[in-house]
Amino acid sequence: MTTIQIYDTTLRDGTQSEEINLSTEDKLRIATRLDQLGVAYIEGGWPGSNPKDKRFFDEIRQYSLTTAKIAAFGSTHAAKATADTDTNLLSLIDSGAPVLTIFGKTWDIHVTEALKITQERNLELIRDSLAFLKPHAQELFYDAEHFFDGFKANASYALTCLRTAWDAGADILVLCDTNGGTLPEEVGAIMDQVRQDLPQARLGIHVHNDSELAVANSLAAVRHGATQVQGTINGYGERCGNANLCSIIPNLELKMGLTCLPQGRLERLTDTSDFVAEVANLRSFKRQPYTGQSAFTHKGGVHVAAVRRNPRTYEHIEPELVGNKQRILLSDLAGQSNILFKAKQYGFELDKGDPFVLELLTELKNREDQGYEYSAAEASYELLVNRVLGRARTYFRLVSFRIMDSVFTEAAEPFTEATVMLRVGGVVEHTAATGKGPVNAMDCALRKGLGRFYPNLSEMRLLDFKVRVLSGSLKAERNGGTASVVRVLIESGDAKNKWTTVGVSYNIIEASRQALEDSINYKLFKDDQKKLTQAIRNI
Repeated sequence: MTTIQIYDTTLRDGTQSEEINLSTEDKLRIATRLDQLGVAYIEGGWPGSNPKDKRFFDEIRQYSLTTAKIAAFGSTHAAKATADTDTNLLSLIDSGAPVLTIFGKTWDIHVTEALKITQERNLELIRDSLAFLKPHAQELFYDAEHFFDGFKANASYALTCLRTAWDAGADILVLCDTNGGTLPEEVGAIMDQVRQDLPQARLGIHVHNDSELAVANSLAAVRHGATQVQGTINGYGERCGNANLCSIIPNLELKMGLTCLPQGRLERLTDTSDFVAEVANLRSFKRQPYTGQSAFTHKGGVHVAAVRRNPRTYEHIEPELVGNKQRILLSDLAGQSNILFKAKQYGFELDKGDPFVLELLTELKNREDQGYEYSAAEASYELLVNRVLGRARTYFRLVSFRIMDSVFTEAAEPFTEATVMLRVGGVVEHTAATGKGPVNAMDCALRKGLGRFYPNLSEMRLLDFKVRVLSGSLKAERNGGTASVVRVLIESGDAKNKWTTVGVSYNIIEASRQALEDSINYKLFKDDQKKLTQAIRNI
């Protein structure tokens, strides 16, 4: 089976995405996770460009990577310098990286207008830089920047640049679609011409996504002879991003029958995608193919009925192959199949036509008509199911609550206080708390009042809060939107789990109260379930 080398440049090219800024510690954490995934190369950065990347190469030497080789990135030497005096090339050697990658100009317009040198001088930069680095590298790669645009403008010169790099000692010639504007059929045709001109050379591909074709172009390059593919996790990168390895890797392995990761590593792909997003402080893209939360999610009743019989009806691969999982959502598009599937997840074996199923389906559609969104708040739905079946206790009742916002001086921040009266069993608890805004104050007051009854609530934290104004209301139109129904989604979590709950009302505080109550009840309910399961095991 043909092996394709995966060259990950998340830590270098990926960090050029405008919303990403990784510390040295972040880069080390990601590098170790990429090694666990099994990529062949990890490009750690440009040691000659900034102290942070230099520190990365100093630190990564202390790590024992099992699969990946570390690569340092730089450019051909400055036109006014020589290779042996160029600080950029010397920093590559000082990095101690076993793999060195440099880029050079292959598009004549960049040579004459960006570098303002002759075409012959550019060939000297390529030749001298690679020849100087060759003795210091286990492997030496040449990134032919803007190669495809350069080939289309002046094929003879672009090929001469490649030939010069190969003769100077490059182990792989990486053809770059730097502007991301090349079509897949162009990539294939140009790759074929390169292979004819340099039949002995090993070729790689580095593609940007400005035309939404980076993945397609990378696969096209492999079909036409590329044995190395460069890209980033989640497609992070400058402008529209780089080729997305989270799509490229499973396409190569599952669709094209090629090997690019060690055996058994593909199932780590989804966790790796989520981990990199988390370290980069970005939300994972739900609709990302293969690894996104929605990649194997089904909402329509017809779809759910089909995948319950055979997942292949609406899933192109088994989600577990890439470490993902199938999800069934509940919404106003749901049918009985959705209810049956979710009930089975919660431990209930129900049949079509069961009065409970019909009642729950009707309730679900009515609530979604009011604005509830259970497809995004499965914790609220699980509580609803268990309450109807009588499996969820009434942990507390909120008798009353009051929120007060005050501003004492123009320069001071608003002061928010929440007062709540709770009934827990036969005990009434009356307490108050302050917070940063009404939702935080109410959350603090609720958990303060419940703390002595349920100490495990101290583990719980509110992680995210979203408010959406639901349009389409005549009353909202007459009042300029200020009287609209609002939907509040609250994401909460503890040390091990995260869950989302929902509330809907014309009053944003009331909607928040509903979502907060559900969130607390869900934590208590799930903890009770764990205790029950453990007790049964101990019998």
